[in-house]
Amino acid sequence: MEIAIQLPDDFAVRLQTQWGDLSQRTLEAIAIEAYCEEMLTAAEVGKLLGHTSRWQTEQFLYDKQAYVHYDEDDLAHDIAAIERLTSQ
Repeated sequence: MEIAIQLPDDFAVRLQTQWGDLSQRTLEAIAIEAYCEEMLTAAEVGKLLGHTSRWQTEQFLYDKQAYVHYDEDDLAHDIAAIERLTSQ
């Protein structure tokens, strides 16, 4: 799918001067938002952005401070699972 957006020329020039490739920057912003909302996995982000390794994707997400929601309930669930596995 191809998506087009309209930007005033003066904005586009300023943004492109600061950020470089606006198409790539927009694609990255969509990937980050979708990852944070758990609509895409890290693997899907990597595929979307053309990354060649899992580590490249992990570094990208870390650099952008893109974290999946993880709360106390998730932690409790993970601790319970570890306890079940280690008590066997």
